[in-house]
Amino acid sequence: MATDVKASGNAGAIEAGRDFIRDIVKADLDAGRIEGVVTRFPPEPNGYLHIGHAKSICLNFGIAQEFGGRCHLRFDDTNPVREEQEYIDAIKHDVEWLGFKWGEHLYHASDYFERLYAWAEDLIRAGKAYVDDQTPEEMRVNRGTLTEPGKNSPFRDRSVEENLDLFRRMRAGEFPNGARVLRAKIDMASGNINLRDPVMYRILHANHPRTGTQWKIYPSYDYAHGQSDAIEHITHSICTLEFEDHRPLYDWFIANLKVPSTPHQYEFARLNLTYTVLSKRVLTRLVTDKHVSGWDDPRMPTLAGLRRRGVPAEALREFVKRIGVAKANSVVDAGMFEFAIREVLNKTAQRRMAVLKPLKVVIENYPEGQSEELEAVNHPDDATAGTRKIKFRRELYIEQDDFMENPPKKFFRLSPGTEVRFRYAYFITCKEVVKDAAGNVIELRCTYDPATRGGNAPDGRKVKATIHWVSAKDAVSAEVRVYNPLFAKPDPRGGEDFVADLNPNSLEVLADAKLEPSLKDAALGVPIQFERQGYFCLDRDSAAGKLVFNRTVGLRDSFAKEVAK
Repeated sequence: MATDVKASGNAGAIEAGRDFIRDIVKADLDAGRIEGVVTRFPPEPNGYLHIGHAKSICLNFGIAQEFGGRCHLRFDDTNPVREEQEYIDAIKHDVEWLGFKWGEHLYHASDYFERLYAWAEDLIRAGKAYVDDQTPEEMRVNRGTLTEPGKNSPFRDRSVEENLDLFRRMRAGEFPNGARVLRAKIDMASGNINLRDPVMYRILHANHPRTGTQWKIYPSYDYAHGQSDAIEHITHSICTLEFEDHRPLYDWFIANLKVPSTPHQYEFARLNLTYTVLSKRVLTRLVTDKHVSGWDDPRMPTLAGLRRRGVPAEALREFVKRIGVAKANSVVDAGMFEFAIREVLNKTAQRRMAVLKPLKVVIENYPEGQSEELEAVNHPDDATAGTRKIKFRRELYIEQDDFMENPPKKFFRLSPGTEVRFRYAYFITCKEVVKDAAGNVIELRCTYDPATRGGNAPDGRKVKATIHWVSAKDAVSAEVRVYNPLFAKPDPRGGEDFVADLNPNSLEVLADAKLEPSLKDAALGVPIQFERQGYFCLDRDSAAGKLVFNRTVGLRDSFAKEVAK
């Protein structure tokens, strides 16, 4: 079979590895049970993809690439009430951003509505499906529990003719929403509740993004999913563990319908991450209740949010590779994800100096009106990245946190009477502290040693700290948004109480940061390391004269240390 999966860069290669799913695929190929591998990623277009979906995307597209097969992108668009074109477009963008291409293999469950309907009539003719008039509440009660069997519907033994007539009238739109459903006739006493006459079709008068008002009934996910796999000749239908109990139903439909192929479902553990909730219902509430600014808020675990925060796709693929594919659910430390981000950005991000909380410094023995250019390295591990020129003047800015008037014993940065190195520049000594009427430090009066240009003393004396700075006259102002985890607890609640676990300090806005002037030309999507601060990227809210930067990740996990105190 020809290779249809395409990946930009090393997307497929990065995901390649050994796990129980790949062992199954290899065994099927070696035994000749399949001629080629066909997988699929089947999102429902009723929300934005999140980091958990990234694991499934990388697994399905990665396996197809590794074994020379193809992976389909199929939208399971069976619920028009919740589906929007916005979500369809966003999902396509996310999959491509992760580095994968589906080529000509873009499909929709709605492509198969006519065939699914015909197969449903076949089940009715075979006495294996019936129209049920019970109310949703009656069906719920009669379904039984995990310990008690269900009760047969009083409409279960309708004749084939009556069922066909009612089902066709359902399709024609004669009945209101919820008046009737079509159910598979399996076993109301089954120990697996999913086999207790599951709903196959419900009446829904709604406009569908692709089919408009053509259909008045819509298939359930359980019914449409497996048959769509069969139509597309999917060989390995890979799902997360919550679908394990649905597999007998998946197999029952395949066995009882004349479908063109026989796909098999396999389950793997979904991704669970500390300080993160991936419930689509909770994510939707976060947006609709305005706890965040939107689906692409950089605090959100959506791929759109991660991308806006500056997380590179390569880091997501590498993270997925490292956590592996398992059969049992577990929780992954968010620090592991941040490590993967830092590892990628450390290689790709050029360095710049930025002062997020500025404190003015005046070099008293530096001539007024004079300036000089110093050479700064763009990347310490990549000589091809070159160097840049930065201006040194009499008035500078440093970080407020890099100065203490009465420092503890192990504070080696700037304090009265101490000498530190200003990066790429000179040794600087603090001589005087200037305060406002409230006693706040607003300015430092310092001196520099002209003989230490470049950061080294001819007499061999050493300093214990190097701090970053920017020229007050040349710096550009910017808003910097420092993001922390959206939830304050490593195991936040995913139910109605999730609001109680939100982190009130998930966003800190620094309105007047001072940056190297070269950052005024920063481009969207290009990562930058603010030296000694972390990795940042330009935000789409930036405009002429108003720069906005997002912190992607710090240089170290300071949030976890703060929580542990």
